[in-house]
Amino acid sequence: MRDAEYYKSIGFRCGLEIHQRLDTKEKLFCSCSAGIAKDKEIGRVERFQRAVAGELGLVDPSTKFEGMRHRKFVYKVYEMSSCLVDMDEEPPHNLNREALALGLKACAVLKAGVPDEVEVMRKVVVDGSDPSAFQRSMMIGFNGELEVDGKRIAIPSIFLEEESSSIEGRMDNVVVYGLERIGVPLVEIDTGPDIRSPQEAKNTAMRIGLLLRLNGCAQRGIGSIRQDVNISVRGGKRVEIKGFQSLETMDIVIENEVDRQIKLMEIANELKGVDIKGGSIVDLSNEFSGVGNGMINEVLGKGGRVMGVRISGLGGFLGREINEGRRLGSEVSDYAKMAGVNGIMHSDEDLSRYGIDAAIQTSIKKRLEVKEGDAFVMVAGEEKTARNALTLAIGRAEMAKEGVVPETRNVDSKKDITRFMRPLPGGSRMYPETDAVPIGVEGRYYAEIGKGIVWEDQVRERLIAELNNVQLVEQLIWSRELQRYFRITERTGADTRVVADVLLEKFRELSRQGIDPYSIDDAVLEDIFRRFASGKITKKAIKEVVKAMPKSAKDVDEIIKKGNLERISGEKLRRLISEFAKDGEVSRSEIMSRYGFNIEGEELNSII
Repeated sequence: MRDAEYYKSIGFRCGLEIHQRLDTKEKLFCSCSAGIAKDKEIGRVERFQRAVAGELGLVDPSTKFEGMRHRKFVYKVYEMSSCLVDMDEEPPHNLNREALALGLKACAVLKAGVPDEVEVMRKVVVDGSDPSAFQRSMMIGFNGELEVDGKRIAIPSIFLEEESSSIEGRMDNVVVYGLERIGVPLVEIDTGPDIRSPQEAKNTAMRIGLLLRLNGCAQRGIGSIRQDVNISVRGGKRVEIKGFQSLETMDIVIENEVDRQIKLMEIANELKGVDIKGGSIVDLSNEFSGVGNGMINEVLGKGGRVMGVRISGLGGFLGREINEGRRLGSEVSDYAKMAGVNGIMHSDEDLSRYGIDAAIQTSIKKRLEVKEGDAFVMVAGEEKTARNALTLAIGRAEMAKEGVVPETRNVDSKKDITRFMRPLPGGSRMYPETDAVPIGVEGRYYAEIGKGIVWEDQVRERLIAELNNVQLVEQLIWSRELQRYFRITERTGADTRVVADVLLEKFRELSRQGIDPYSIDDAVLEDIFRRFASGKITKKAIKEVVKAMPKSAKDVDEIIKKGNLERISGEKLRRLISEFAKDGEVSRSEIMSRYGFNIEGEELNSII
């Protein structure tokens, strides 16, 4: 990991967009459950979407790009967690006041000002994630700030928004979404471009998440918080990276993205004065008769074509490495894939792996009129799709002279790098929501919300008193289970250290075994700890009950009974010990090997 001086020397600038689902009972503009649960599927709706002009009369480049892909979107409708509002077949209901209150609480946590009146806007979204092709969004906070490691980070804006649909599958040019998630309230927190290193970006995201969790704003679970990162270096352009669901590798991904941008600018430097231009798209299918490549033969056998194009002045550059295992040709390929092809073949790679020998390559160069210093790109697929793919590839290849291209990219978590998604959006995709009335925000109401803010030092002091273990306290503070810990200990009276150990350690162990303990309903988990607090089960038995994933309090008792997990204590334990006594000696290990889930070791030792 490079130090802060390096990032200062390259003019590194970074800002975050934190998207956190709010812990509400209902969605933002309807009364459907915000619990993100798939219930009975009652139907499917199919739609196509196209780009439209925003409030300024301009079509945003990102929405225009998505509209060019001509994809079909299929939406699964669920009985209890989706409705006509989600499908834009019914006007939005009144704004969820619980969500607004939690959003304003987030504003208070970040010391932001709030507007006198909240105006609901529509943001054009045509990637299919919203059936209506827009997302409702409203600014609820501005000019906030956050302190991270003694440094002030500006928070220029905070928005209350609708969550998008969840992707359930893709096939060719069809994308399937589920509607259980759409419309769930979330808050978007934007930082200024004040972050000066990858580690500082990670620390900032962690601190914002912590403050939201401490104050009970945040919904729990994987995907409930997402971080988008905006990055630029001196001489480049802003790039937005989406899809950080985990903070563990955020700094590594950012570092690799910086490397990519530096390499792209080096390539652009070398291309100064070079005329990069795509030629005419040519059908090369006849050149591939007899080529022994399964993929090409399969495409041609289905009536597809192999299309190619010359890229003048780019010879040797498509093979230049920009990340480990990634080259400039990979960037061009990512654009082509947006048309629905699997990728490209180009002159800077080993074409023999496609069965294209030297003779065929010579013939291809002749057909495409490739000269010294030129490159060529080919695509196999249905003719219209292949032509669209090459058009996109030409566009990206011609941008090689620009260095860093302003894009929205997503995270490839397997390689800790980024990949192209779409052009960077601008302000042209916003326009007023005419179906929702403005909402007034009284200063007194906001001030009252601000009085209930919980700060990190207060929580740390309380936990040290309860747990008397600094390491455990730090783990709990930074975990997503903190609010659950508070609810369980307050409502059940269970031993605080046992609750913390189960939530932090036992849950992690179960997750490694392929069990998802985090999805257990809070009320059920409280019932399990009540059984422990009342002496019905032991500490060890808690994990066994959780492992069986009870659905209700009745199930908890049934699991205890069937699993023979009832605690043995008091006089019953004394009688059991006497049964194991031989010649005045008691084998503790023998008792625990047979009754380890039924006996607390401390009580056993005390009686012995």
